[in-house]
Amino acid sequence: MSVQLWETLKEAIVVYTGLTPSTFFTVLALILAVYYVVLGLFGTQPERPRPHHTEEEEMPPLRPPVQLGEITAEELKAYDGNDTGKPLLMAIKGQIYDVSQSRMFYGPGGPYALFAGKDASRALAKMSFEEKDLTGDISGLGPFELDALQDWEYKFMTKYVKVGTVKSELPVTESESTAEPSETTSRDIDTASKPNEDGKSEIGAVKSEETPSNIDAEKENIDPGKEE
Repeated sequence: MSVQLWETLKEAIVVYTGLTPSTFFTVLALILAVYYVVLGLFGTQPERPRPHHTEEEEMPPLRPPVQLGEITAEELKAYDGNDTGKPLLMAIKGQIYDVSQSRMFYGPGGPYALFAGKDASRALAKMSFEEKDLTGDISGLGPFELDALQDWEYKFMTKYVKVGTVKSELPVTESESTAEPSETTSRDIDTASKPNEDGKSEIGAVKSEETPSNIDAEKENIDPGKEE
């Protein structure tokens, strides 16, 4: 079978090219050689792959954490990673941690960048990315959400350095503002009920002063003649 195909191929080469099979293959080889030589001289060389530098290698060396003490939530916003001269901070349950070593996650462009510079306790507990949950208020959370928040807090405590706390900004309630007048009133009542130097209370003295006059008035009203 293969011998018949070879004989048919030789006959076709002779009929269509007028060359012997050996001459035909020699010319074909020369053409391919010339093609590769020209391609090597004038063709564009493929670009060598550039070495891949990871983001961690391009980042500047980390600075040692700086203790900030107690700061307000507004002051904490300045440490969201946009200013490279400041550390990248984040708070959980009022405790501030330096997360600069995880800038790829919490820095600008990272998946958790919106948590940086804030107390994101509620958002972490609910795994929420909504603006309304970016707060340290954890009231009303369920047990599963509180457990999730506890896991996040434990992770931050073991991985990052605590550098401060968020100052509590609780408003003064109405009961606190009215506490002092109520105390004053109670003191006045106690003073009035205390006995004086004679051993009688002021209230008793007032009653004793009013009693004779009341008796006289009753005597005047009772007229024996009228009864007759």
